Amino acid sequence: MKNLWAPWRMDYILGDDPQEGCIFCTEGDLTHDRDRLMLHIGPRILVMMNRYPYNNGHLLVAPTRHVADPRELEPQESAALWEAVNRSLDCLGELMKPDSFNVGLNLGEAAGAGVAAHMHVHIVPRWVGDTNFMAILDEVRSIPEHIMQTYDRLRPLFVKAFAQDSGGRN
Repeated sequence: MKNLWAPWRMDYILGDDPQEGCIFCTEGDLTHDRDRLMLHIGPRILVMMNRYPYNNGHLLVAPTRHVADPRELEPQESAALWEAVNRSLDCLGELMKPDSFNVGLNLGEAAGAGVAAHMHVHIVPRWVGDTNFMAILDEVRSIPEHIMQTYDRLRPLFVKAFAQDSGGRN
């Protein structure tokens, strides 16, 4: 018998997630970016790993300003958001070599947004065969690498990808 190991999900299951407030808002103590799985925080946009991923490398790209809808973004924020999505795709592609990606937004609670008040783009790397009988029959996904290992491997790529941006914390 094989075990599926995803210990970081226990916080979600038990409701013990220590994060208070909006997970995307960057006010307050910013010295624990690794704990928060932040890969990049810029003046307008942040990129973080999804703590409860659908697949290895599942990222969230969000404006630093607390807005619920992309129509609320200023033109510079919108451009920065999609530029960050493109850079994130490049970083994931370089490191993880996925066959494809799912990229999308869930706007509003009824659409499945886990944090409906702060819009964010999901980027999910996909590989041929990553949806198999386990997900279909038992609603179980196998994520082969610990989330912190993935973070440590992605972080240098994001530092490099966003190095030219001024005003950000890399």
